[in-house]
Amino acid sequence: MNRFLLALASIGFLAIGLTPSARADQWNKRTVMTVGETIQVPNKVLPAGTYVIKLLDSASDRHIVQIFNAEETELITTILAIPNYRLEPTADTVFSFWEMPPGQPRALRAWFYPGDNFGQEFAYPKTKAATIAAVSHLEIPTTEAVRPSEMAIAPIEELAPAPMVVPAETPAPVVAPAPVEVAKEVPPAVVVPELPKTASPYPLIGLAAALALIIYIVMRIARTS
Repeated sequence: MNRFLLALASIGFLAIGLTPSARADQWNKRTVMTVGETIQVPNKVLPAGTYVIKLLDSASDRHIVQIFNAEETELITTILAIPNYRLEPTADTVFSFWEMPPGQPRALRAWFYPGDNFGQEFAYPKTKAATIAAVSHLEIPTTEAVRPSEMAIAPIEELAPAPMVVPAETPAPVVAPAPVEVAKEVPPAVVVPELPKTASPYPLIGLAAALALIIYIVMRIARTS
């Protein structure tokens, strides 16, 4: 009987020892995050590796996120966030990212703890928020806070994307038409057709001889008279 009570008491102490750890994870949403590529968070660029992400231990503000190294010996950055809701919670941790310009690491957008239908959407400084808004064409949470001490009191705004500017159509240059040469009407040349030579010259020779004979006879008569 004594052994049974001793065993039961041991189980009770073991349960008490595990309870605070479980409650702590539920309270601060402690999550181990391992990334295989360089990413960026507000004010920091995180190389590939393992990090611990959790909520600041504050009862008044449940939207201040802290990121530690894997051993939780170094606080890397503190991030302001706003609630981000989803319709169906999942049993897994979910991280979403903003689209970034080519050549820049992906920017962490939101973090959802398992079983929650709300998560933390991170607020970026205005310069970085403007870059994200220009690519995503969405409103981006932004803040003026730059130091961890400002995170609990700094306001968060929504940065609207700049309107897309459609360049005006440049009127096509007016090109003067090339001068058109008008062909002048040239009167047709008068061509005198050459008549074919069909008559023979011999009759003309005979005619000339006859005329000469007649002239000779007339002159003889005249002398005789």
